[in-house]
Amino acid sequence: MTGPEILPLGLEAVLVRFATAWSEEANSAAQRLAVALAADPLPGQTEVAPGLGSVLLRFDRLTTGRMQFAAALRQRLTAPAPEPAAARHWTVPACFGGSWGADLTEAAALAGRSESALISELCATDLRVLALGFAPGQPYLGTLPAHWQMPRLPTLTPRVEAGTITTALRQIVLFAAPSPTGWRALGRTAFRPFAADAAEPFRLRPGDFLRFTPTSAENIAALIEKGDPFGGAILGFPK
Repeated sequence: MTGPEILPLGLEAVLVRFATAWSEEANSAAQRLAVALAADPLPGQTEVAPGLGSVLLRFDRLTTGRMQFAAALRQRLTAPAPEPAAARHWTVPACFGGSWGADLTEAAALAGRSESALISELCATDLRVLALGFAPGQPYLGTLPAHWQMPRLPTLTPRVEAGTITTALRQIVLFAAPSPTGWRALGRTAFRPFAADAAEPFRLRPGDFLRFTPTSAENIAALIEKGDPFGGAILGFPK
């Protein structure tokens, strides 16, 4: 990975881009920069939004100019990045297939696996939160092995529910709200990545790990009816 680029974005934002193609190194660098700037903002900084390999920074044009802001940013980029906080580990109950995972059969065929093998592989993987985006608190998780490199659907699914597990491009998205999608639906959880009325509305943070544990559709339906936004998820830290 080469040094990051600082690119203008509109009138009051810049994009710090660490790579133009996916890499774990660029993703980790973007997460570290976002954490550092959230803890110690640049003069005039108003927003930090990390992506898969970049960080969007907004600034207040009434207090700083783009050249000043970019200069302060370049100086910060030369400083050693802080060590990331210990990653949190989530275990989230999930069911697969059926009406909530209507694309499981096709996804398994594209991956060259049986449905049960695909589910077992997914549930044996500690998925890293690569970024939050598209909807508040919605996680992009990954990355999965090469046989998960499956394209998006040719047409949009009009609606998937909050908690739906979808896949494309070696990644998993766990939907935070009802939405149309072009990703393949594999199953569902009762976990809610976003809760507007919570003290910490975003349940997950970039750098967290999440593992699905398989259960029945009846158990997921009961958890949804119970109304627990954690949906039976367990949060722990590695020893």
